[in-house]
Amino acid sequence: MGDYENDLSTDEKIIMALVRAAEQYKKESGDIFRKYGLTFSQYNALRVLDASAHGRSTITNVSRTMLVSGANMTGVAKRLEKAGFLYRKGDPSDERLTLLVISSKGKETLQQISREKDRFVEDYLSGYSPEEKGMFFSMLKKVIKKRPQRRAA
Repeated sequence: MGDYENDLSTDEKIIMALVRAAEQYKKESGDIFRKYGLTFSQYNALRVLDASAHGRSTITNVSRTMLVSGANMTGVAKRLEKAGFLYRKGDPSDERLTLLVISSKGKETLQQISREKDRFVEDYLSGYSPEEKGMFFSMLKKVIKKRPQRRAA
């Protein structure tokens, strides 16, 4: 990076490295999803729906799982619906809610992506032993669970 120097603490360097690794993964894996007409966010929304009971969930639940705003998720859902990857239907138990339901095209597309995506993930983490991967995953879970409380300014 040339003559760039930073004055970050070790803790901040760790967090920034996590962010950079996530952004790098998102960018590179996005190339796979684009081949199937999906963005990274659209792929994740389909994965969430596919893992949901009966392949359906509310926009609110999907957006919470993905850590995105409801407004952002609404746009993602509209584009997925327009492309035939999902459809919307009213919730019979609460008419105020709309359910997102993965379509057969959405399920088939996830299956088509699966092998290439799995190979990409394996390559991404090759060189690490199962023990190292387990330790790293445990540490990341601790970081996620132990989010600091926001302090008033």
